[in-house]
Amino acid sequence: MKLFVSEGNPHCLKVLAALEVSGVQCDVQYVNHEERVVPFLSRPALPALILPSGLHLFSSNAICRYLFEISGQDSSELCNQWLEWEATDLQPALLQALHMAVLQGKGSEVSKVLQGPLNYLEQSLSKGNTPYLTGEAVSVADVVLWAALYPVLSDSSLALGERTSVKAWFDRGAVMHSCQSAAQKVLQGKGLQGMKSYMQRQPASQSSQCRGTQPCNSNPAEGEESDRAVSAEEMEAAALTWSKDLHACPLATDRQHPILPQEGRRNLLVTSALPYVNNVPHLGNIIGCVLSSDVFCRYGRLRGWNMLFICGTDEYGTATENKAREEGLTPQQICDKYHAIHSNIYKWFQIDFDFFGRTTTEKQTEIAQNIFWRIHKHGFLVEDIVEQLRCEKCQRFLADRFVEGICPHCSYPEARGDQCDKCGRLINAVELREPQCKVCRQTPVIRSSKHLFLDLPKLEAQLVQWLEKSTSTGDWTANAKQITRSWLRDGLKPRCITRDLRWGTPVPHPDFKDKVFYVWFDAPIGYLSITANYTDEWEKWWKNPHQVELYNFMAKDNVPFHSVVFPCSLLGAQDNYTLVSHLIATEYLNYEDTKFSKSRGVGVFGDMAKDTGIPSDVWRFYLLYVRPEGQDSAFSWADMAMKNNSELLNNLGNFINRAGMFVAKFFEGCVPSMELQQEDKKLLALVGWELQQYIQLLDKVKIRDALRHILNISRHGNQYIQVNEPWKKIKGGDTERQRAGTVTGVSVNIACLLSVMLLPYMPTVSQTIRDQLNAPQSCVNTMLQGTGTFVCSLSAGHRIGTVSPLFQKLEVDQIEALKKKFGGQQKTAQSPGSTQPAAVPAAAAAAEATTVNGVDPEKAKQLTQAVTEQGEKVRALKTQKAEKAVITAEVAKLLDLKKQLALAEGKSPEPAPQKGKKK
Repeated sequence: MKLFVSEGNPHCLKVLAALEVSGVQCDVQYVNHEERVVPFLSRPALPALILPSGLHLFSSNAICRYLFEISGQDSSELCNQWLEWEATDLQPALLQALHMAVLQGKGSEVSKVLQGPLNYLEQSLSKGNTPYLTGEAVSVADVVLWAALYPVLSDSSLALGERTSVKAWFDRGAVMHSCQSAAQKVLQGKGLQGMKSYMQRQPASQSSQCRGTQPCNSNPAEGEESDRAVSAEEMEAAALTWSKDLHACPLATDRQHPILPQEGRRNLLVTSALPYVNNVPHLGNIIGCVLSSDVFCRYGRLRGWNMLFICGTDEYGTATENKAREEGLTPQQICDKYHAIHSNIYKWFQIDFDFFGRTTTEKQTEIAQNIFWRIHKHGFLVEDIVEQLRCEKCQRFLADRFVEGICPHCSYPEARGDQCDKCGRLINAVELREPQCKVCRQTPVIRSSKHLFLDLPKLEAQLVQWLEKSTSTGDWTANAKQITRSWLRDGLKPRCITRDLRWGTPVPHPDFKDKVFYVWFDAPIGYLSITANYTDEWEKWWKNPHQVELYNFMAKDNVPFHSVVFPCSLLGAQDNYTLVSHLIATEYLNYEDTKFSKSRGVGVFGDMAKDTGIPSDVWRFYLLYVRPEGQDSAFSWADMAMKNNSELLNNLGNFINRAGMFVAKFFEGCVPSMELQQEDKKLLALVGWELQQYIQLLDKVKIRDALRHILNISRHGNQYIQVNEPWKKIKGGDTERQRAGTVTGVSVNIACLLSVMLLPYMPTVSQTIRDQLNAPQSCVNTMLQGTGTFVCSLSAGHRIGTVSPLFQKLEVDQIEALKKKFGGQQKTAQSPGSTQPAAVPAAAAAAEATTVNGVDPEKAKQLTQAVTEQGEKVRALKTQKAEKAVITAEVAKLLDLKKQLALAEGKSPEPAPQKGKKK
């Protein structure tokens, strides 16, 4: 291994400290700040670690974690949380503080910038009652945070205030020789001034206002940035690129079906997690899967990649049977009805699938049974007796997700029968304490049944070997890696792949002919069968791992099934299947300060969005702006209105409209001639740099972060117009009129670039801008080639079309009305052709099922809401790591409310005794 660092770079202080503490042997080479060590990055990235395999790591925290892991010190979940907090909360504040102290001489103001992060650290350390961040021993989190804070905490002139816990923790690191040695090597004993050369090359950063334990809706570096320092070489290079011709090649949007892998091209197979057919998707479902994958696919086509984008409805399982019973239809009729609903919703949101299929097909049965027999043939299946929960009232075995109770591991009161959403542990439904049938709220009993299991322990070695390669070479989100590691750390166990149901893919084995495949064995195979229904040559995608890269998009709760269970199924089949190369998982999107709930009428669901009168492009923009990439975020009506009015209307829309209107008003609709001055070349360089960042981020599927650079470009453009005032100069002499022409021409070309960059995010707005500018179609193919190519696509004399505003203001009264409508006041809509509501609230369903004395439906309704709110309170306290006594008291209140609810529903508040023993 070889580690490249530079003096004065605070990020290099972190990796050198980690190297010394971990004791890993590694060559260290000092280079200047501008050295480009990582060949595929267009800008310098230090520190950088070259691994023995030739791969590069160039995130300081990733390097530190890697060094600790190869020394045998794995990162705990708490440790990873601290590392994420350091990167997303502490670093933005630190960079601003260092900029003020080192370059502006404003050391007295640093304490104000760092007050929030340091108070949070003080509070966490004082509550923890341990000498270090994660326990009794030094972890990688301690080293990273200590090194990050060393330049400011070691400088007494900054007067950051007295924080006893932080001081005691920092002093423990200061006495460690390895940390002091690293600080000396990087800062050369010069303190803050040792970083001056490095800081002069960095843009001023705005401090993040987010806290690590709270949902965050602002972009990591949101807000206007100070201009980057632009060199003369960058300006001339940007001007040279500007003068190049547009590419004359086939349109990036033209597709010939069926799309198949091609020799010599980058072939990407993209899947979006298959949505359950029986549910109408809400905004969180849409951003977590289909919208994120759509943005990436649209972008990939602009890059010239050969993309196949596949999705469809997951239609088998108990949930479908239950929905059919609710609506008085057959399971197939339910699937047909809701498949159409899903399809229409995604069309309205402009999700551009190459094929949107379903799992209730002959191809699904054929491929799933083939994989099953191959796994069976190679000895990766075992039989066992399973104890299952059966609801005597409903007369059926209960699928895992139709059981709810108290988690046996963490006591979370609303754990499902397969997994706890709080601690993430797998659960056998029979292990739940106080289980309830979610359909009728009765206590189920235990019954035994023989089932088939996928022998995950037998496949574990193959899985680990594949995972090491895939996670190191592919783009896996941090949460995907973390969740997968936690599964492996706990040790894999055989996983049941059969169920006692009727609606599903039949198990072909004669001893199990009355069973169907469990949905999480069966559903991911839907990716293959949907592709097979798209093209008979589906194996060219799915049995071609050397030529095809597979991207899976999903929310984090689906990760284990895509990173462990499904890959093990394909590895066990031993048929050269294409396994996932890049696993992209989001966190959760909440609604305002609660969860989406169709039954309670809370939140916006896909079939409701179009009725708001807000265009789908605006919905897309806001959902992508708050996309939960690194932590949970929340949809907020007030925030949506603010982002629409400030970012879309006043920033982006204002710039594009002004640029076009100047052409129409001052130059009779024709782009004027342009004579570039240094100021214009500087702007071209700044815009070109933003374009490069946009490409680098979207290449890595950092969708939310890339959007920021589009908005930065329009901010640069607005400032450029404001400074140059073409509306005044057009009234002056020849020189001033020429200057007005240049500013107008450059601006309208930036608007054209923005139309291309917006295409993955807002396809209709993108097309509207290009129509208004009468832009040549070839601009779509040119701008995103290589590391970014900002050329003059609208040359002098080009006639534009009719310019009009792109966005409308969202008024306060309009937003308040929508917030009230979707805040739980509205009634659940009646399903067409159904005699029952589309979704029955749990309390109402229980009341209907109970006829004994003492039923109080109104009180039950109020208590259901109270139970929900108290459950949220308990979850929040556990997330914030509140004191145990406080949590215990609130859990007791929750259990008491549940007992009151049971009484109001006419049921016994105590669970019925369970029969039988676990075998």
